[in-house]
Amino acid sequence: MTAATTPLTRRRATGRVARRRLVVALRTLAAVVVAIVVAFPLYWMAVVALSTRSDLLSGSLRLIPSSLTLDNFARVFERFPVWTWFGNSVAIAVVVALITVTLNTLAGYAFAHLRFRGSTLLFFVALGTLTLPVQVIMVALFQLTTSLGLYGSYWAVILPTSASAVGLLLSRQFMLSIPRDLIEAARLDGAGHLRVFRSIVIPLSRPLLAVLFFLTLLASWNDFAWPLIALKENRLFTLPIGLLYLQSENGPDYNTTMAFALLDVAPMVVLFLVFQRYFVQGFARSGIR
Repeated sequence: MTAATTPLTRRRATGRVARRRLVVALRTLAAVVVAIVVAFPLYWMAVVALSTRSDLLSGSLRLIPSSLTLDNFARVFERFPVWTWFGNSVAIAVVVALITVTLNTLAGYAFAHLRFRGSTLLFFVALGTLTLPVQVIMVALFQLTTSLGLYGSYWAVILPTSASAVGLLLSRQFMLSIPRDLIEAARLDGAGHLRVFRSIVIPLSRPLLAVLFFLTLLASWNDFAWPLIALKENRLFTLPIGLLYLQSENGPDYNTTMAFALLDVAPMVVLFLVFQRYFVQGFARSGIR
């Protein structure tokens, strides 16, 4: 019986291995295709930014250019205060990200591990704000920042965009994965909620912190509509507003525009590559697919 079934068992095992290899190969191929589709616009942006205007106008631009130049970047830095706008973008995005991470993790811990009346209703009301486009509340935000004397300052951009419903959702889902027994044991030992949050929750939430920080940083870095309204002085502009200013001043100079756009996009790409591991872990543990 054993001798008769051994060849069959081997064939089944070989078939499973072959199917597993086929699945891995198909997934790898799909990942490569998606990566090429996603990366191609960035690559083409770099090609245009590093090419001359004559190549673009003559139609001789190729996927692999024969010659490259940095003249477009030089013109950008000579004609526009790029470093000032870059510093404004960094300052606003970092402050917004830090405030958002702090508020959302505290709120996520409260919704996940504290029991209070109306918590579920309050949580869904907060999530309901995701259905409101920012254009709906811009007039109210403008009136509020003006009445508080914040209009035209960094805080007019920072405060209205700090904390988010998406960050609250991610934080709550991630906090639910932290064992309640661990928190209750710390509470029985006399630790308060802030001590539990600081000593237990935060060390276990590093992937979540990386995800929240990067998502908020990316959203604030690319934010255009509200900063365009809230900031009125050239020296306070961020890079997205600076790109619009460049297009209005420079006309249809696509090489210079792409050079500026590449300077705007590159920091976020580098940041994602650095924190990619924490980014993926945070999404996986939060239950968001």
